Amino acid sequence: MSASPDYGGPQSQDRGGLDVEGGLVEVREAGLGDLLGIVEVHSRARAAYYGAGGLPVGETLTPELAREQREGWAAAITSVHKQVRVAIVDGVLAGVLAMGPPHSSDLDPRTTAQLYQIHVDPEMWGRGVGGALHALFVRHLADEGLARGVLEVWERNTRARAFYTRHGWRPDGTSRPGPAETPYVGMQLTHP
Repeated sequence: MSASPDYGGPQSQDRGGLDVEGGLVEVREAGLGDLLGIVEVHSRARAAYYGAGGLPVGETLTPELAREQREGWAAAITSVHKQVRVAIVDGVLAGVLAMGPPHSSDLDPRTTAQLYQIHVDPEMWGRGVGGALHALFVRHLADEGLARGVLEVWERNTRARAFYTRHGWRPDGTSRPGPAETPYVGMQLTHP
């Protein structure tokens, strides 16, 4: 599969396209040519879920945060330890997945991977893009022989928490401080 002309990323290294509501989704490895599209999707998704949780949009979209997002995504894309995948629907970057070894030194990377982020453009919510990206994470667990996945989600992000619960994730009892005095809560997925 060729890369989207709008985003200029590398050739697909995943297993082809999947039908989702509204078109065919191509999931492929992200490249630096995808950076602006990734930051745009991340910013739009972030504004939507923080806004739904009662956090003013102005607190989620600042120039400093945009710079940090660009730097963070560029570092993740070029990291040898992290994997970033993008979902392209009808030539448009619609979602992003980042995964890799767990951030916590208490977790063994030989048995556990962390789903760092899934973001889907809010206009594409409910069409299967997030499910396609999540399936790649589950496939990563299987391919690497890992028994467990972990993630963190903002407690007021009820949409994401429901999504992960539907996909078999359960609270793991961990948390860390988050915006609006609301924690990020840990969840885990046990892979058979």
